[in-house]
Amino acid sequence: MSTTRFRQILPISIITIFSLIIRIWHLNLPKGYIFDEVYYAKDANSLIQHGVELNEQGGADFIVHPPLGKWLIGIGIKIFGNNEFGWRIIPALVGTACVILIYLIAQRLFNSIFLSSTAAALMALDGLALVMSRVALLDIFLIFFILLAFYFILTNNLWLSGVAIGLAGASKWSGFFVIPLIIALTINWKNFQLSILLRRLVQFILTPLGVYFITWSGWILNSNGWGRQSGGNLFSSLWKYHIEILGFHRDLAEKHAYNANPWSWLVLGRPTSFYYESPKDCGAASCAQEILAIGTPVLWWAGVFAIAVTAGLFIVSKDRIAAFILAGIAGTYLPWFLIQGRTMFYFYAISILPFLILALIYTFNWALKYKDYRKYIGVFIIVVAINFIYFLPIFLGIQIPYADWLDRMWLPSWI
Repeated sequence: MSTTRFRQILPISIITIFSLIIRIWHLNLPKGYIFDEVYYAKDANSLIQHGVELNEQGGADFIVHPPLGKWLIGIGIKIFGNNEFGWRIIPALVGTACVILIYLIAQRLFNSIFLSSTAAALMALDGLALVMSRVALLDIFLIFFILLAFYFILTNNLWLSGVAIGLAGASKWSGFFVIPLIIALTINWKNFQLSILLRRLVQFILTPLGVYFITWSGWILNSNGWGRQSGGNLFSSLWKYHIEILGFHRDLAEKHAYNANPWSWLVLGRPTSFYYESPKDCGAASCAQEILAIGTPVLWWAGVFAIAVTAGLFIVSKDRIAAFILAGIAGTYLPWFLIQGRTMFYFYAISILPFLILALIYTFNWALKYKDYRKYIGVFIIVVAINFIYFLPIFLGIQIPYADWLDRMWLPSWI
């Protein structure tokens, strides 16, 4: 390997190793199910054992999310056993892969090792990305496949992008939110051709639906699944099941202590506490141990301004890169405003995070055209890193004195 090539891959190699280590460090702690692991880890084990989600009594269980993410969690359970490490290891690996993916996307967009490494470093130093990589929930798979879809757009592999969208939607339905934006992004509207539009509809609607259907194979091939015999045939039964799922999501308006309206997401108005205990052995009179799903504040608050800058520059220049980033933000964020009556949580914003980071990189790239601001960008990364380390105990669930925990509750709504 040449010296030049070694210098090019060294930054992302270090960032990736750091990301992996911090995601698998004491991954088996805390013991027991954290937050919605009580659903997804159990469902994953059932899928591995029976091919379909069954309850503890062995009966069919009504499940409100598609199966792919749980199948992926189940891979870890199959290899390492039905334990905390087993059901969390695949999310940790996929979370690390997201760091690599945003590096590759930034490299395609900006053709700069410095800016690509900056994007990867910011992803590695975000608290929400870290927390979601260390729990057996579905959202880390959602963000991975959305990123993969956008990467394939940049490499002009639109059929593969459609496959990735199908995998995103097969993790959580919100993955399908990006489809209209992706179709709009991949059509030359100045030279519109109906044949191209029809091809895009096949690539980004029919292909994702086909992939989505395949991920239901466990339910299709197993007669014990929920509602499997409810219709006159397989397709009508599956349709009825999906109508039930849609009804659940449409009517989900229960009060929850951590309900967070999407207006508050980008400013970290109401993060989600996944775990909280008051241990007695931390060396202080009163102790706290929490896993708080919250982004690194400095990163997110700076990202809000970067999104505004990116939008402003797009209005002025109609820049293609800005359009790509804003399409990602719009597709992962704006649809939530149409269902504000539904119970929602801040950690859904994990899908927005990569594009928020890319908006920062776009802003940095714009500034670098006028002056060499790399040292200031470096200072920003250091500040984000310090902020990340400061909040690390409540990302990882480390026991700290209650006074130290309270110091980290910068806003009353974080408690």
